[in-house]
Amino acid sequence: MLDNKNIIPVSEYIGAMINDVDLAKIDDNLFLAIFDAFDKYKGLLFRQQKLSPEKFVEFSRRFGDLDHAPQMEKGQTAVLGFPEIYIVSNILDANNEPIGSLGAGEAVWHTDMSYLSNPPDVSMLYALEIPPSGGDTSLCSMAAAFKMLPDKIRNKVVDMSIKHDGTYNSGGLLRKGLREDNDPMTCAGQPHPIICAHPRTKEPVLYLGRRRNAYILGLERQESEDLLDLLWHYATLPQNSYTHEWAVGDLLMWDNRSTMHRRDPFDSSARRLMQRTQIKGHIAPSGLEI
Repeated sequence: MLDNKNIIPVSEYIGAMINDVDLAKIDDNLFLAIFDAFDKYKGLLFRQQKLSPEKFVEFSRRFGDLDHAPQMEKGQTAVLGFPEIYIVSNILDANNEPIGSLGAGEAVWHTDMSYLSNPPDVSMLYALEIPPSGGDTSLCSMAAAFKMLPDKIRNKVVDMSIKHDGTYNSGGLLRKGLREDNDPMTCAGQPHPIICAHPRTKEPVLYLGRRRNAYILGLERQESEDLLDLLWHYATLPQNSYTHEWAVGDLLMWDNRSTMHRRDPFDSSARRLMQRTQIKGHIAPSGLEI
């Protein structure tokens, strides 16, 4: 079981490090304790892990059914034989082709795949190679962001929805099979409530997705842009965030329904190799019950 000696918060509002746990060998009781900690802290960090692809998938699947790696820009997207493991890397192979996706650039604040009707519940990122500097991953708490909103703004948006655009990924690249469209009023997208109830805890959270091409339904474009800028300001306040400096063997997981995350850029000549799994969303984001 876990106790206070094993669970160390990494910031005031988001994330905890779980010590002395080998994710390749956990039993059902330990998993339930990890699951409870995950609901409390929204993000968990496990260090010094040695996970084969089989063990990574096995641990991930405890949280639910897994998505397959998405088809994105050019490059290999999944570990051979394990379509559930998405390769995030800037490394090039002998033919000068990328072995993974998302390169070395910045990945701006976002929620994974919020343009789907049922966005994923959980994401996990496991570090195999890291650059000497850069490539840090940050999380922010959307439950804390909801609490930080001034009452006037919270009351204004409680019944509003954002159209979440899926045209571009978090690295700013056009998604495969989609056309360029930089007009939030016309681009295709999926609406979700701005303020949602977490599907398990029922805690109120902001649900923003990603900033590019976002649009608040029913508003004039400039009014939507101004209000979105304000919401993102509160969501990404430094005191609401945790920035993780990676080490090989780290596994960082986060709740996509109550966090956003981002990545710092790094030197493209340095190697970074990460594996990611993602738990399928089992329900659409829904507003608060009044």
